Amino acid sequence: MSIFLKEIKKPLLVTLTLLLICGLAYPMLLTGASQVFFPKQANGSLVTVDGNAVGSELVGQDFTDTRFMKCRPSAVNYNTYTQEDKDNGDYTGIASGSKNYASTNPELSNRVQDDISEFLKSNPSVKAEDIPTDLLTASGSGLDPHISPESAAIQISALAEATGLSQDRLKEIVRENTQGKVLGIFGEETVNVLMVNLQIAKDLNLVK
Repeated sequence: MSIFLKEIKKPLLVTLTLLLICGLAYPMLLTGASQVFFPKQANGSLVTVDGNAVGSELVGQDFTDTRFMKCRPSAVNYNTYTQEDKDNGDYTGIASGSKNYASTNPELSNRVQDDISEFLKSNPSVKAEDIPTDLLTASGSGLDPHISPESAAIQISALAEATGLSQDRLKEIVRENTQGKVLGIFGEETVNVLMVNLQIAKDLNLVK
């Protein structure tokens, strides 16, 4: 028995040491450092209005009010559900992802056609062939809060009519919430829809 204990003593101590370092000390160190140096990012990049969280800069939302800019389609409805959805069992918990339909799948074609029809109702001056692709395609996560500058620009006319704000002011709001390429060369320019809509709400005195 004593030989057995001697044999397992060293690997047991190594296991416990690594457990304390990797499972406790290291996570606590990173959590503490992130709270000190990057508190906003560490807490989800939350956007607050009057002290209440209204969303995250990193997660899109489904805006149905005609006064607000529309996001991309989301296969998981941006992981937002109502109390009714929870009560009737439609809410299945935290989710992200896409349907991954093949281009020949009729469900994809039907969904795109429905989205085109819905968009044209809100933007009657736009032709179907002019709708940017990202307004008809869901992101891989289903949570992307960004659209392309072209997708934002094509909504300006309808937003001006619905809000009473000038097109110049709306274009300015879009510019203020447009993010450039990473290091100037990687990725594409993107517009954060939540931040655009929050500024529209402020201009309309809907929030402070």
